[in-house]
Amino acid sequence: MAIRPSKLWKDLAADKRLAVADAFWRDNSTAGGVDPQKLEAIVAIARRLNFRPKSVQALAVERRARHLAQMSDVSDLLATRALIAYHLTAQRPMMAKFLDAVGLAHEDGVITAEEVPPPEPGRLAAGVQALRAAFPADAVALYLNTLVAIDGETWGGIDAEIQKQDSPAQP
Repeated sequence: MAIRPSKLWKDLAADKRLAVADAFWRDNSTAGGVDPQKLEAIVAIARRLNFRPKSVQALAVERRARHLAQMSDVSDLLATRALIAYHLTAQRPMMAKFLDAVGLAHEDGVITAEEVPPPEPGRLAAGVQALRAAFPADAVALYLNTLVAIDGETWGGIDAEIQKQDSPAQP
């Protein structure tokens, strides 16, 4: 069974959760109007601190990030948005390397196709190996788990490839 984005968030080390929360608050990708995940975070922080939402909204990004990072329970939608923002902000080279190895067209680590069929196991294996050879293990694990958590239909085969590569060679 695939891990949920909220579980990934909860399991993050404190410093990584702070980096993810900071990326979430700095992400301005929502086109106009009210950003539902940011509104959700503002309301949750306001309840936790016994503040008015308007007061939380006025806090500096760093303080909002710190308060959000201290919350272990967030919704899957908020966790998804935060994890995506983090990877787009801090992990584009890793995303690009993985997509190159898997053979998917992209622009600076962002897939350009509207529909992405599940990659063949061999291509997924190449992608996992390429990342493991070039990036820290914790960053690779977070990225791969994020892919599976957010789109298990497309990236569900990653789990099997990780298990194959992690298991000792059979005599």
